[in-house]
Amino acid sequence: MKAVLCKQHGLPDTLVVEEVPALTPAAGQVVVSMKAAGVNFPDALIIQGKYQAKPPFPFSPGTELAGVVKSVGEGVKRPKPGDAVIAFASWGGYAEEIAVDARACIALPAGVDFKVGASFMMTYGTSYHALKDRALLKAGETLLVLGAAGGVGSAAVELGKLMGARVIAAASSDDKLDACKLLGADATINYSKEDLREGIKRITEGKGVDVVYDPVGDKFAEPAMRDMAWGGRYLVIGFAGGEIPKIALNLPLLKGFSIVGVFWGSFTRKEPQKNEANVGELLGWIASGKLKPLVSASYPLEQAARALNDVMQRKVTGKVVLIPG
Repeated sequence: MKAVLCKQHGLPDTLVVEEVPALTPAAGQVVVSMKAAGVNFPDALIIQGKYQAKPPFPFSPGTELAGVVKSVGEGVKRPKPGDAVIAFASWGGYAEEIAVDARACIALPAGVDFKVGASFMMTYGTSYHALKDRALLKAGETLLVLGAAGGVGSAAVELGKLMGARVIAAASSDDKLDACKLLGADATINYSKEDLREGIKRITEGKGVDVVYDPVGDKFAEPAMRDMAWGGRYLVIGFAGGEIPKIALNLPLLKGFSIVGVFWGSFTRKEPQKNEANVGELLGWIASGKLKPLVSASYPLEQAARALNDVMQRKVTGKVVLIPG
């Protein structure tokens, strides 16, 4: 089988594609034939040695995928060979096959495309946990989403609207904001043209926002905090902008808002029953058409470096996936 391999820490162009032996599942595992693999910003971090997980070389990046179960190990009753599943792993998804714990697989609902199945677990799982469990977002509140056209950002826009919030999408181009409007954004800020704070004041008439969803960090964090409503919640999702911001703690004191960390990976391990309930709700919404994950492009496995570079350079709207062959 073919696999994208990281043999040394570096940027995406250091990745190689090689033939490796086919996999055999250990007890409790299943081998899944990948039909589509999601491309996420943490994949770019793990190959640089900048992520929490640091697997031994060589390894394949990739944390989420959808495919068909090829074989099962001892003791596995579900899923069965031939079942279509969504699988989640710490790494290994950028390959034609992956061996994962059977408990890390969930059934792909009938009618849901493999590309969609491979592209919602991390983004929608993170965003729903953030908005539902960490922000306690209420209908009628105002939600500001930074980096709103990216993977987690576009999921937050769509989910925020579904949850009854007034959603302000902030992104770096008019094309990206047009995509956010299609996902339901009520108002937009192009922060390459307009000062973020002025945009927030304009849209909220000076009242500020109740919840900020921030996967960007960098220079946008502090301005967003300065225009929060009293009792607001600032969600720390990630730092795609590059710099981890250093925040003056007088801001949450004076504004009466909370800074709330969001780490979906740890949540899935520490509170598996809550996560299972969240995933069940998300799958129901996708199957019914209430959620429509945006998959803007597919790349062959051999172009994994290009896909990751596009994600790192913020050229991607919604999600992109890798497909075999």
